[in-house]
Amino acid sequence: MEPSYSVFVSKDSFKFNAAHFQIYQGFRERLHGHNYRVGVRIEGKLGSDGYVLDFGDIKKAARLVCKQLNEKTIIPTANDCLEVSSSDGQISLVCQDGSRFSLPQDDCVLLPIAHSSAEELAEYVCGELIKSLKIPGRRQVCSIEVTVAEAPGQEAVCKIDL
Repeated sequence: MEPSYSVFVSKDSFKFNAAHFQIYQGFRERLHGHNYRVGVRIEGKLGSDGYVLDFGDIKKAARLVCKQLNEKTIIPTANDCLEVSSSDGQISLVCQDGSRFSLPQDDCVLLPIAHSSAEELAEYVCGELIKSLKIPGRRQVCSIEVTVAEAPGQEAVCKIDL
């Protein structure tokens, strides 16, 4: 029987504060914010150095993703109920219900997701970590799992098998 290994990292620095709203057919939340927390689990085989993946590499990559999202308004650009445009340093949003937002571009992060749910944010962070950590191709990592908590006891998990 072959043992399995995983590493889990969740630090106080794996956080981002961001505004968002959910929008889908017939519904739009009010703009509001969360103090998000991120956790990362990586499963794989041990390398010759005794690591699945170096904790330092995971911490560096997770902090970078969190920094890119911190103190931003999350704009889900793949949402079919939201028109997003950019002009003169402003992001303009027109919602299906007719409401409009205009925000400074530097205050926004445009993500290729349909909804700014914790689940889709977890998938986005997962994808960014895969790229940043150069997985696959590096070591023998078989999966990555990201947890995004929008409040204590309220979290979503995305796991991608590689």
